[in-house]
Amino acid sequence: EGGVVNIGSTVSLQYEGDDDVEEYRIVGSQEADPFNNKISNESPIAKAILNRKQGETVEVVSPEGTYKVKIVKVA
Repeated sequence: EGGVVNIGSTVSLQYEGDDDVEEYRIVGSQEADPFNNKISNESPIAKAILNRKQGETVEVVSPEGTYKVKIVKVA
């Protein structure tokens, strides 16, 4: 049973169709810094993964389109 994604979590995500795993920290909108992989809790990807569990695959709806990510790890 993996962790649950919350604000302050560091999350490893794998995008559908891609072998690379990206690591992000979910922060409040004031602290967001995409260049340092800190994403706002109000961003489309954070909204999609908040309160979801490690191992889940989640659909993200963004202005660029819809895609899926797998929550590989929650720390």
